[in-house]
Amino acid sequence: MPLRLPSFLTRPATPAKPRKAAETLPATVEFASVSLPLVIRRNPRAKRLIMRLSPGGTQLSITAPPKMSAKVILDFIERHKGWAESRLVGAAAPVRVADGALLPFRGTTLRIAHAPGRRVSRLEESAAEPVLQVGGDPQHLARRVLDVLKREARRDLQAAVDRHAAAVGLKPAALTLKDTTSRWGSCTADRRLAFSWRIVMAPPAVLDYLAAHEVAHFREMNHGPAFWALCRTLCPDMDYGRAWLKREGAGLHAIRFD
Repeated sequence: MPLRLPSFLTRPATPAKPRKAAETLPATVEFASVSLPLVIRRNPRAKRLIMRLSPGGTQLSITAPPKMSAKVILDFIERHKGWAESRLVGAAAPVRVADGALLPFRGTTLRIAHAPGRRVSRLEESAAEPVLQVGGDPQHLARRVLDVLKREARRDLQAAVDRHAAAVGLKPAALTLKDTTSRWGSCTADRRLAFSWRIVMAPPAVLDYLAAHEVAHFREMNHGPAFWALCRTLCPDMDYGRAWLKREGAGLHAIRFD
């Protein structure tokens, strides 16, 4: 008697459906006057799309839920191009560091002077016009200026942090400098501080507010009423510092060191 296979084993296989081509997003977004790099950040906690224009208007970023399609993201960008265009018009023009350039510094203006014969950079903070004398080859000028600004930022921030930390009775675990565009400072639960070194270009009262803000997190890891009350106790002029960063902060990010 012939052996018969069960019917489910003899049915012709259903041809597999061709896989849909993976959706891709462009590397740039075209605006009326400029082409900007597009950065997509997939955030598991995101419930909706958020568009941000980087300080200085150099990059467009989109925060999106993990599974949101490229089509939905592109439609969102297209609908909100007008918003980005309006902010690009007001974005500060990039300033490149070069001999004779004028940079904001501690609430005043710092002139960059290239002195090829000098071996060590020297900051001359006279009452009339602070000058940074920078030696070496011209191609290393921007990097040497950056090194000085970072050194001065660390000195100013460390002094402000130490003063405010003493007031709350807790010491910082670490202090690092970064060049972030999304935030000026941060504090972890174990009191590790990070700051944008560019804050040294702001008025000293703004730097003091930033240091007080992050040190206040030593006691209050939130932005509730108790946090703001402590922040104001540490820095009575905090309203000025907050307002200055919102109004002028983007201009500091428009200064290029590349």
